[in-house]
Amino acid sequence: MNAADAMLTDARCDMASRIERLDWDGARADLDARGHALLPQMLTPAECAALAALYGREGLFRSRVVMERHGFGRGEYRYFAYPLPDPIASLRTLLYPRLAPIANRWNQALGIEAQYPERHDDFIARCHAAGQTRPTPLLLRYGAGDYNCLHQDLYGEHVFPLQVAILLSQPDRDFTGGEFVLTEQRPRMQSRADVVPLRQGDAVAFAVHQRPVRGVRGAYRVNLRHGVSRVRSGRRHTLGVIFHDAR
Repeated sequence: MNAADAMLTDARCDMASRIERLDWDGARADLDARGHALLPQMLTPAECAALAALYGREGLFRSRVVMERHGFGRGEYRYFAYPLPDPIASLRTLLYPRLAPIANRWNQALGIEAQYPERHDDFIARCHAAGQTRPTPLLLRYGAGDYNCLHQDLYGEHVFPLQVAILLSQPDRDFTGGEFVLTEQRPRMQSRADVVPLRQGDAVAFAVHQRPVRGVRGAYRVNLRHGVSRVRSGRRHTLGVIFHDAR
C-alpha cells in the first residue's frame, strides 16, 4: 500500500466528522427549494488529489466511457468495480442515511410508493435482488474543450432520487470553465438553469430525476437534469456518488 492509499484508508473517521458537522438542516431546505444543496469542504485537498490519482489505476474500474462516442459530450469517465475503494464505499455509507429521509418525504409527496431503508446496505440488497448489480460511483475527467451534456443517472428500476458530486480539482488553478449546471423543467413553463459554484473538496447533493414542488393543488413533479459546461483550459476531475446500482 502506497502513501496515498494509506491516507485514503485512514480518512474515514475524518470524513465522518466532516459530514456530521455539515449544515444538514440548511441542506434539506435548499434541496426542497431548489433541488440541490452545496455541501462545502467535504474532502481535503490531499484527499481530492489522491482520489483523482486513482483514475489511472486500471484494476479499480469495471468500465470506461468516452463521452463523445455516445453523444454524451466530450471527456471520459470510469465506473468503479466492487469492492469499492474505502473512501468511496464510506461516502456512500455515510451520506445515504442523511439523504434517505428526504428521499422518502419526496416520494410520499409525489404519491410514489417506494420507501428507502435506513441503511445503504439494505437498499443495495434491494437493487441486487432486482438484477442491478453493477456499482455506479464514478470518476470523471475533463480536458480543455470537454463538457457533459445535460442528463439523468437512472440505470434501472430502483433509483435513489438523490446523488452527490464532489469536485476534486481547484477552479482557476487546475482548470477554468467547467461549471456544474442544473436545469429544472416545470410543467407548462420554460426550463430554468442554475450554476452551482464549487471549490475543491466541495460537494453538491441534487435530484437525480425529479422532485416535488408545492402548488395550489398540492405537490407536482419537476424534472431536473445536470451537466458540466465547457472546460476552457486545464483538467477537471469529479467524483460522482450514486446510491443505486445499475443493470
